[in-house]
Amino acid sequence: MAKSNTNPKVSIIICTYTRARLLRQTLHSLEHLQDIKNAEVIVVDNGSRDDTSSVVREFTRRLTPKAHIRYVFEHRKSLSIARNTGIEHARGSIVAFLDDDAIPTADWLSSLCAAFERYPNAAAVGGMIQPHFETFRPDWLIKQLEQPFAIIHLGDKERKYPRKLYPCGANLAIRKDALGDSLRFPASLGSKGNSLLSREESWLFSQLRKKGGELYYIPRMKVTHFIGAERLCPEWIKSRYYYQGAALAGGEFNLVQRIGIKSRLTLKKINIAFKTMITIAPGEKLLNECRMESIRGSMEMLRSGGTAPLRE
Repeated sequence: MAKSNTNPKVSIIICTYTRARLLRQTLHSLEHLQDIKNAEVIVVDNGSRDDTSSVVREFTRRLTPKAHIRYVFEHRKSLSIARNTGIEHARGSIVAFLDDDAIPTADWLSSLCAAFERYPNAAAVGGMIQPHFETFRPDWLIKQLEQPFAIIHLGDKERKYPRKLYPCGANLAIRKDALGDSLRFPASLGSKGNSLLSREESWLFSQLRKKGGELYYIPRMKVTHFIGAERLCPEWIKSRYYYQGAALAGGEFNLVQRIGIKSRLTLKKINIAFKTMITIAPGEKLLNECRMESIRGSMEMLRSGGTAPLRE
């Protein structure tokens, strides 16, 4: 095992589940990071059924003494829980998250560290995410459908995230002090197995903003994110919208609030149905179908009384 870095500035957390081939590429890319000696790498294995642990051992040997890698096994299947486990094991004052299929540029680590120094009021920073399609970009993948695929490009200048936007989990960093001892990703949200339930990131960042923390977009903090062929179909993106809608309706509401939410969703459904009738472009049609799926997910969550539904 690599000699432990007892006082790292940054803890790079990579959560993974049965994707050893992609994880190998991500770990290999860390060898070329500037300032990697100032960081530790924590791989949280969320119950993988392949040779993930062997891949981590391989790179622990290969990257010594450049990088300090720790392997943590988390048997509870939940991306939120896996991320929280990584935070609990982190020694750095900054926790940075990379997806197990994301490849950072050489200056990714130095860029996020410099950003926190420039913006002392920043609770979190995020960066640009460029897609690497396993096959090709579908014709229907219009700009409005990019975010669920974690394709992020907010320009080439540093800026605060707009009110409705926030860093994406494939490429983000948070001051550990801003999280304190109790603020964590909500275990009730976030993907679990085949469920694409989301909104754990938006919830966390809303809490950071309530505490006065600022969120900054740093374009030089750049990664390339793999998008597998199995996701490049309309059915996957519709499923993603369905669970997004379910997550939106997953709070605790009284009867009056539930009636109000259902009324607003019904009006949205009528409006989208009208737009669908006059839309010709395939991407626009799919966007309307996705929005309908989001409404369906919200409605079924409300009917279930807060129990996450499975899309059929």
